[in-house]
This record gives sequence, C-alpha cells and structure tokens, in this order.
Amino acid sequence: MTTQTHDQLDALARRQAEKTIRKVAGISLIGTSIEWYDFFLYGAAAATVFPKVFFAGDLPPLVALMAAFATFAVGFVARPVGGVIFGHFGDKLGRKGTLVTALVMMGVATTLIGVLPGHAVVGAWAPLLLIVLRFVQGLAIGGQWGGAMLLVTESAPADRRGFYGSFAQAGAPFGVVLANLALLLVSSTLSEEAFLAWGWRVPFLLSVILVAVALYVQLRLEETETFRRLQQLSVERAAQARAAEGGVAKVRGRSPVLQVLASHPKRIALAAGAFVAVQVAFYILIAFVIAYGANGPGVKVSRDTMLVAVLIGALVMAPAVFISGAISDRYGRRRIFMAGAALLGVWAFALFPLLDTGSLPLIALGIGVAQIFVAMMYGPQAAFFAELFSTEVRYSGASLGYQLGAILGGAVAPLAATALLGQFGNGLAISAYIAAACAISLVSVAMLGETYKTDLHS
Repeated sequence: MTTQTHDQLDALARRQAEKTIRKVAGISLIGTSIEWYDFFLYGAAAATVFPKVFFAGDLPPLVALMAAFATFAVGFVARPVGGVIFGHFGDKLGRKGTLVTALVMMGVATTLIGVLPGHAVVGAWAPLLLIVLRFVQGLAIGGQWGGAMLLVTESAPADRRGFYGSFAQAGAPFGVVLANLALLLVSSTLSEEAFLAWGWRVPFLLSVILVAVALYVQLRLEETETFRRLQQLSVERAAQARAAEGGVAKVRGRSPVLQVLASHPKRIALAAGAFVAVQVAFYILIAFVIAYGANGPGVKVSRDTMLVAVLIGALVMAPAVFISGAISDRYGRRRIFMAGAALLGVWAFALFPLLDTGSLPLIALGIGVAQIFVAMMYGPQAAFFAELFSTEVRYSGASLGYQLGAILGGAVAPLAATALLGQFGNGLAISAYIAAACAISLVSVAMLGETYKTDLHS
C-alpha cells in the first residue's frame, strides 16, 4: 500500500471521526437544552406563577415567594442523589443508557407538573405533589449532566475537548432561552387570569418532546470508545482471574461511587467548591431577578420585562460558553475559570444598581455581562471535571462534584437572596453573597491544578 493511499485513509478516518463527534455534540446540545428547559421552567414559574397557584392565597406575597423557591430548592437536594445513582450505573453499564433514562424521567415529570391541580382544588396536596415531581426532576438532572458531558468529552479529540465539551454546557443558557421565551409568549398573549388559570401549563406540557429525544439517543448514538475500552479491559481481567482460580473465580467490582469517594474525596470537594460561584450567580440571574424586579427598592419592573432581560442575558451567555471552552483548549482550564470567578465577584456590585434603574437596556447589560463571566467558568467545566477522574470512576466523580456544588450553590441561592432582600431592603448584601461564592470557587480551582493535557483513556 502506497504512502498516498495511507494518507487518504487517514484523512478519511479523520473526516469520519469529525462527523461523528459533531453528531454527538449536536445531539448533546439538543438533549441538554430541552432537559435544562424543563428544569429552568420550574424556576421561572416559581418566581411568577407557583406562589399564586400552589400556595394558600392568604399568605403574604414575599412568604409565598419564599415557599415557592423552597420547592425549587428540592430539585437541588435530589441532584446529588441522582448523581450517585446514575453515576454508579453510568460507570458500570455505560454513558448512553443512563442518559436516556434521565431524559425520559425529566420529560415525564415536567409534563405531569403541567397537569397538577392547584391549591384551590386539592388544598395542601398541591404543593406536596409539586415537591414530589420537583424531586424527580432533580434526580433526572443529577444523572443527565454526567451522561451528556461524557458522551461528548470522551469522544472528542484531546486538543478540542474543551470546545466540544461546551456543547453539553451550552444546553443551560439555551434552556433558559427556551423556558423564558415559552412563558413570555404565553403570558403576553393571554390575560393575567387566563395565564394563571391554564396558560402557564402549556410550556410544561411541551416537555413530552424530551421523551422523543431520548428515543433518538438510544437508537442512533453509540457508547463512547473510552468506555468500550474499559469494558474490554474488565472482561480480560475477569477471564484472567477465572483462569488463575481454575475457572471458578468471580470478579466483583467495587461500587464506583464508593471507590471515588475513598480515592478522591478532596478532589470531589474542590470540584464542588469550584462550581459554587456558577450556581449562586446563575440561579440569581435567571430566577431571583424576576422577583427582584417587582419587589426590589428601585423602579418597579413588570414580569415580562424581566423575562426579556433574562432571555437577553442567556442569549449573550450561549456563545460565551463555546468561546470559553475553545480558549481553554489552548490556554488551560484553570486560567479562564479563575478569571471568570474574579470578574464576576467584582461585577456583582454593579448588578443590582443597574437592576434598580428600571431601564430594560441597563437591566439587560447587568445580567448579560454577569452571564459572560459565568460562561467563562461554565464553558470549560465539562472538560475540566472529566479530566479530574479516571475512566472507571469518571461518571461518579464528575457528577458528585457537579451536583454537590449545585446543592451548595444553586439550591439556596434564590431563597437566600430573597431573605437578604427582606432583611436589608436592597441588593448590596446579595452582591456580597455572590462575591463570597466567587472567592470560594477561585480558591478551589487554584487548589485543583491544571488538567487540559490529561489523557482521558487512562
């Protein structure tokens, strides 16, 4: 075979590999966008609809809002549980099957929220049923991220892992866009009475589409090459053990979750710390600010205006996620992650004065710039977290770090921000809260070390 023929075959293989990773990245983006749409739709509804629909009408508005945000936090409590369960099976059975299960769970739970009766119909059962379905959402999102992220990062070329990993991350801002756009379209075309009576349910019912996406993933995507290598190695080890024991030995692998907790507890804790700033800022920027517009000390802003501002912020964040992931392939994950945390900690003190103006352009500026700084951390995160752990425990380790960071940061962020607003009457304390979270992430990432030259096949 000639050198020219070898070159042609190599070029063909590269083109095929590029086509495959683009397909995986595209499906990951679509799946995570709809999954996050479901999860964030709850947050937007918690700030606008749920206090009136699912809680007693005689509660003061701020108390009802805090109750709604408390149910929002339930999803975060469930996320580490989902990370443990799905992480175990993802490391044992594969990335694809666990991702499909998570997508189906999320689609079903969100669709059922769309048909839940309100407090006026079933009384105290309304918030209880809402909490159950929110918990299922949390389980699903706890498993989804690890599966989607690893399908992409374990399939990507080593020198473009940050860029392709950002496709799984970009599902978050796209999910915000979809969720807020759906609520905005419904609320702007219906009267307030019709919106509260049934209109808000329509975006939730559309989540049934996620089940179709899960079916496509199951039928059209393959397991990652990295995991297939691990499976083959496990089979070979089992055969060697049986041969050594006369064909009767049984190899029982230790639980990946227990294994990674025993071998890398510090790394999991630091990964969680690294994620705190992203979660605190992000959920304040997409959920709490909607309520702040109506309850803050500045010029009062309508729900629709705040939804538009949040949507603009998410549109700004989406390309920043891709750009940050690509930059991390060249300059490393830590540098851009730490820069994002530092800049966000400073910008937090400009955010609420801009919101207080009541001007849509200035509100969008405050949220949009903050979301760019969040994207500088979130874009490289998929590759960063994947590179922290070896293949046999990667799903469990990365998911635990991610979901623990989510519960420490995002679970209480809207609730804490609402309490701080009630206590101090302005946004300064909330800015300090965001800055403190950024300091935690800055220190955590500094202690983790650089990872972008890591071999994921080890």
